[in-house]
Parts: sequence; structure tokens; C-alpha cells
Amino acid sequence: MEKNQIMVTKVILLGFCLGPRIRLFLFGLFFLFYVLTLLGNGVILGLISLDPRLHTPMYFFLSHLAIIDMAYTCSMVPQMLVNLLSPAKPISFTGCITQTFLFLSFAHTECVLLVVISYDRYVAICHPLRYSVIVSWRVGISLVGTSWACGSLLALVHVGLVLRLPYCGPHEINHFFCEILSVLKLACTDTKLNQLVIFAASVFVFVGPLCLVLGSYVCILATILRIQSAEECRKAFSTHSSHLCVVGLFFGSAIIMPMAPKSHHPEEKQKILSLFYSLFNPMLNLLIYSLKSKEVKSALKRALFKESHF
Repeated sequence: MEKNQIMVTKVILLGFCLGPRIRLFLFGLFFLFYVLTLLGNGVILGLISLDPRLHTPMYFFLSHLAIIDMAYTCSMVPQMLVNLLSPAKPISFTGCITQTFLFLSFAHTECVLLVVISYDRYVAICHPLRYSVIVSWRVGISLVGTSWACGSLLALVHVGLVLRLPYCGPHEINHFFCEILSVLKLACTDTKLNQLVIFAASVFVFVGPLCLVLGSYVCILATILRIQSAEECRKAFSTHSSHLCVVGLFFGSAIIMPMAPKSHHPEEKQKILSLFYSLFNPMLNLLIYSLKSKEVKSALKRALFKESHF
């Protein structure tokens, strides 16, 4: 058993099986998305930290969502870019497991954080007079800390179960990052326990949070529809539609993955859908919040106006 367990010390991520020209084109495109995501979310974080008008619980939660989006891209995209230029370059098994942990940790944390943001919006609309009491800074910090703790602990459970398995090959993973189900294919023993835990965790961190988010927005929608002023109603819809778009993108891509029609190349389908988590979702989240939020646009104008006077 010990002999088998140390046989896989390095793995090769096969990535996208494409021609050199297409790989070079994808490298340029994905690198552009990567830079835009980091710069854009960095600007959002800077505005939230520097502008006193954005020092509210809602933007505190959004700043952590921006951190998660940046962490997503940093944990997966650099290795993907390397693979596009050097397809046969191996990575250590330790590095592969570390990438698995980071991806799971950020994915789980974002699920819980989206519930926290929906709760914040529920209190703001349905109980506006008690908002500062219910969602105080102390409560906000506790909710964010709980989100990160839950994400990290669940990821540790998965990685702990992965590390207990003996690995003897193959030495190739048909993905552009160390996705946990792909890593399990390297094991030379039964992985039913791991798959059962993955299924249970998926129900806990995807289905549960999705139901809570939808429930909160049903209450929000009912409250908005009772607003008699058309202008106030329009403003309320505009304020909360951005978060609803982000929720739809994140949970939508997670739901589509198992529900998509079976194909002869399921690994290729998995890679394409995984791109939404690593590249498209973080960039779309940035665009949605920056374009829909008047406060963010106003803060950016104030920052640029202030800079122009120096």
C-alpha cells in the first residue's frame, strides 16, 4: 500500500487538446480576462476601502466577494496559461492537491457568502428601520468569518479524504486544473466514500444556500411589489437585480453541470463549464456590480476627480 501511495509524485494536466495556433489565441484571450479580473476587482476593493460612503455592511460583503473572485483566478488560471504554452509540463502532486483545496475552499465560501449578501438585502428591504441593529458591523464580521471558516473546513474534509487514498496512476489528469473528481481517477482503490461525501457536500453548500437565497428574494419581491411609489419600486428592483444576476450566474453554472445532456466527451464539457468559475464568473461579477451600482460609479468619479486636481 505504501509503495503504491508514493508512485504518483507528478501529474500532467492535459488541458485543452487543441492545435498550437488555437492554444496561442486562447492564451492571449484568457490572459486578457485574467488581467481585467484582477485589475477590476482590485479597483473595486480600493474604492470600498478608500471611500467612506462605501463603508457599509453591504460593501463589506461585496469586498470579500471580490477577494474570492480574485482568488479563484489566481488559484487556477496561471497554471492553465502555462499548460496552453507548455502542454506536457508536469506539476507536483502536492501542488495539485493544494490547487484542489484552494478551489473547493473558494467555491464553498462563495456559496455561503452569497447567502449572507441575500440576507443583508432581505433585511434592508423588509426591515429597513431595524437594519443597522440586525446587520451591525459585529454581525457582519461574524457572518463573513463564518463563510470563510465553512468553506475552508469543508475543503479540508475533502482533501483529507483524498490524501488517505493510495495513488498509482495514470499520471495524467484530463482537465486544466486539479478538479477533485479528476484527481480521484488517479487512485487505485475504491472511491465511493469520497464521491458520497462530495455529493452530500454539494447538497449542503449548493442546494441549501440556493433555497435560502430564493426564499429571501421571494420575500424581497413581495415587499417591493407592495411599494406604491413607482420610482421607489424601480430603484429597489435596480438595487437588487445585480446580486440576483450574480446568484444566477454562480448557481446556474453549478446546476447546468450535472443536468447537461450526456455526451461522448464528458471531460470536455466539464472543462468548458469550469471556465465559468475560473474566468467568466469573476469578470461578469465585476461588470455587473460596477455597471449596476450607482454608489460604485460615484465613488470612481470622486476618486478620478480627486486625482485630476493633484
